[in-house]
Amino acid sequence: MFETLSMAPPDPILGLTEAFKKDPHPGKINLSVGIYKDERGDTPILASVKEAEQRLAATEKSKSYLPIDGPPEYGLLVRQMLFGAEHPWVSDGRAATLQTPGGTGGLRVAGDFLKQKLAVNRIWVSQPTWENHRGVFSAAGLEVATYPYFDVAGNRLDLDGMLTGLGQIPVGEAVCLHACCHNPSGIDPTVDQWREIAGLLAERRLVTLVDFAYQGFGEGLREDAAGLMELCARLDELLVCSSFSKNFGLYNERVGALTLVGATAAATAAALSHAKLCVRTNYSNPPFHGGAVVRTVLSDASLREAWELELRQMRERIHRMRMLFAETMQAKGSPRDFSFITRQRGMFSFSGLSPQHVQALREQYGIYIVNSGRINVAGMTSGNMEAICDAILAILRV
Repeated sequence: MFETLSMAPPDPILGLTEAFKKDPHPGKINLSVGIYKDERGDTPILASVKEAEQRLAATEKSKSYLPIDGPPEYGLLVRQMLFGAEHPWVSDGRAATLQTPGGTGGLRVAGDFLKQKLAVNRIWVSQPTWENHRGVFSAAGLEVATYPYFDVAGNRLDLDGMLTGLGQIPVGEAVCLHACCHNPSGIDPTVDQWREIAGLLAERRLVTLVDFAYQGFGEGLREDAAGLMELCARLDELLVCSSFSKNFGLYNERVGALTLVGATAAATAAALSHAKLCVRTNYSNPPFHGGAVVRTVLSDASLREAWELELRQMRERIHRMRMLFAETMQAKGSPRDFSFITRQRGMFSFSGLSPQHVQALREQYGIYIVNSGRINVAGMTSGNMEAICDAILAILRV
């Protein structure tokens, strides 16, 4: 039967990494996949993570299954990260958390829960959004539609278009929002804009799913949760998918969470029981190691302090690369103003480069970015910045 299949298209992001590895160009640079790089171009293991792993290796006594929703301690720490340690949802029963295999696993469980348990048939994602949102939600059986988000001409949030689009979504359908560091644009709503968005979602009674993949990569752990808190203040029900891939550097450990918020503790308990059924028929229960690393770091004061310092250093390095890129392009007489990149946040930037520009960069210079023009700013270093800027200037001047 396999002979009836033709080759599936490569993943639009991970497929670029495969092509990059095969490219013989001596000066090739990968700015496509969303992985943090340090100044040497490496993806480091955080020192706080290493210390946690050493402690686990010395004390771990069993490889038994975890609960379907993961250890309760993990869920508590996740909710403290999301809502703040003093928020009532941390421990009053209105919020419950499942440990999932990465943020992507959380999104899939959320999609299955919406479709199978709440009879939601359609989910709306921002235009543009992370490439895999459409695939994950479609695989869960949801129809995927888009609402306006990014003003290409102004390199800013299209708030009017977004509010108009959200206001036309039928009651009871689902909306996916990026909590911070919007992927791929790097443009987030302000707190006041979040308040307006939250009010509209409440008025329209839309099922709200928040993708929180980059907490701490924008302005700070609590600052990046400002939009989520505006939603919390106005919505009785909420789903939040979060990830520790980026802020802990645990990419290959697949550590994430799905947090369900209900109007009452009883409603949340019922929702959790149904979400656990979705998990049971998928991956059954979550993996241990990555979640245990997160629990060890977040529950120890000294490790937590060390981790927050490392996270701040990653965030600040990305911001420096944004500034350096804009300054270098200006100094080299760029025909375009790239200062808007310094106003974006997180790992990604919508560069404004066309698919033709992207192809030319790949073929002529071995510089790989996503066809949409999304650049992983974390892949830039002081060592490769000149080459990146010279190549972009060359293709812009053709």
